[in-house]
Amino acid sequence: MTLQDLLAGATARLEAAQLAYGHGTHNARDEAAWLVLWQLHLPLDSDLDEMAETPVSDEEALAVADLITRRIQTRRPAAYLTQEAWLQGVSFYVDERAIVPRSFIAELIVDGGFDAWLSDDTRNVLDLCTGNGSLAVLAAMAYPDVQVTGADISADALAVARINVDRHGLQDRITLIESDGLRDCPGPYDLVLCNPPYVNAQSMSALPAEYLAEPELALAGGADGMDFVRHLLRDLPSRLGPKGVLVLEIGNEREHFEAAFPQLDAVWLSTSAGDDQVLLLTSDSLSALASQPTPLP
Repeated sequence: MTLQDLLAGATARLEAAQLAYGHGTHNARDEAAWLVLWQLHLPLDSDLDEMAETPVSDEEALAVADLITRRIQTRRPAAYLTQEAWLQGVSFYVDERAIVPRSFIAELIVDGGFDAWLSDDTRNVLDLCTGNGSLAVLAAMAYPDVQVTGADISADALAVARINVDRHGLQDRITLIESDGLRDCPGPYDLVLCNPPYVNAQSMSALPAEYLAEPELALAGGADGMDFVRHLLRDLPSRLGPKGVLVLEIGNEREHFEAAFPQLDAVWLSTSAGDDQVLLLTSDSLSALASQPTPLP
């Protein structure tokens, strides 16, 4: 058997199983390549065309078959099976204690998508709802002069984040704290990154098994998906510096966001998923919202 044979067989099995994707890959072929290469201890960026005729032992083929069977039978995301997720070319540890990292904020950090709103005085960064700590790590890598706080309500998620902070040697620049929203995050912060729970109740009820394998706390955002966001926008003005900004991911919930906050002047940032996934709010716009006659609940 060759690597090409093994990959073709794994792809066919995944396609027949009609699984859900979105935790690092978007189709059966890419998922099969990920799992095959990982099981064979080969680099994930290997050139599969050049390696097509590479022989595979019976033992290796059986190990791959077992991994594909686990993916199909458990419906767990591949990242939980490999305990590894990649974001913008950086490897992160992950397990079921934290959501699989896939935030579009990551590409904005790496590409400088909101750098125009930062300044030479940007020093204190908060990654709220840090999960496995991936955005905190990427921010520390991208901005070598900042100190980052990674906050999450889940002690389990923070234990996973600790693994990643230590793994990338950023213990001196990233502080992890347990906090319900902004409760234990006094600030002031120059930049707040937040990929919160924002999935609305109707969408939660229709999620496939792969997404239900993740902590519900990291996904469920209430009836319209905006429960956490309402608290965040109410509390954040007192934690932001005078030129501070919030970069907030709301996924496919732009309609619900704009219905909940019609008076907000948001800047929508371009990502590979379009211009409606991530928004930016300045301290001025948040302060103006806080001064509205009808305050946020």
